[in-house]
Amino acid sequence: MSDLENISLVLSLAAVVLAIVFSILSFVRRRRQAMSEDKKTTSAAITASGSGLDLAAVITVSMAIVFITLIIVARWAQTGHGPFSNMYEFAVAFAWGIVIAGLLFRWRYRTGAVLNIGLFVALLLLIFARVQYARPGSLVPALQQSALLSAHVASAVVAYGTLTIGFGAALLYLIQSRQSSLWLPDIDVLDAISNRSVIIGFPFLTLLIVLGALWADIAWGSYWSWDPKETASLVTWLIYAAYLHARIMRGWRGNRAAVLLIVGFAAILLTFFGNYIFNGLHSYG
Repeated sequence: MSDLENISLVLSLAAVVLAIVFSILSFVRRRRQAMSEDKKTTSAAITASGSGLDLAAVITVSMAIVFITLIIVARWAQTGHGPFSNMYEFAVAFAWGIVIAGLLFRWRYRTGAVLNIGLFVALLLLIFARVQYARPGSLVPALQQSALLSAHVASAVVAYGTLTIGFGAALLYLIQSRQSSLWLPDIDVLDAISNRSVIIGFPFLTLLIVLGALWADIAWGSYWSWDPKETASLVTWLIYAAYLHARIMRGWRGNRAAVLLIVGFAAILLTFFGNYIFNGLHSYG
């Protein structure tokens, strides 16, 4: 199983790189099409010009999902628990959630532009996992609530993966609002993707904190200890809660909402990598 895990990690890296290459080539082709044709060129015609490369990108993304799944399954078979014992396992699971969420959003909104941003983030996480590789080992006492922690991490995978796609849409929104490019999705589509990502991701972010509190009570005797990582997760939750409040109650759209989502993603990264920044109860693996 260890060999399967290592091979799958290498193949998943290769698949993500290929998907990014195909996506970039498709982007370049569309840009050349937009620049060379007259102003009557439609966005549909530009999209069609890169359809073959888009198909190649989808195939390689699908392969990446298969290979990352094999990493998780192989590690689970060796350890008997989900991917929550160290940062290597967290990073692989995080990348898995991003790629799956990106592919689903691509299918729903018929655009691969946001998926491309997610692929870059997933690639960095997989590289990080490769560097931080940890051999399977026994769980520390605080992590021995396997079922609860598996649900906790599953919530994080859905929340973080989906909200990363929202970050990608927000980033492209800021670019598109300034340039109005034919080879990027319409700003209304990007706004819809951003909003949908939060609608899906926020409940799982909430569940993540609730399950974490239940786990903390079992492991440390307290639902909330104001541990740095707990605090960072609360700040992250408040940012996305503020986004939903501003959008629903105050009608926020456009650049302000996009910037808030980018800040929210920065908070996710701070929470995720908090082990390396702060000393606390979560400083393991």
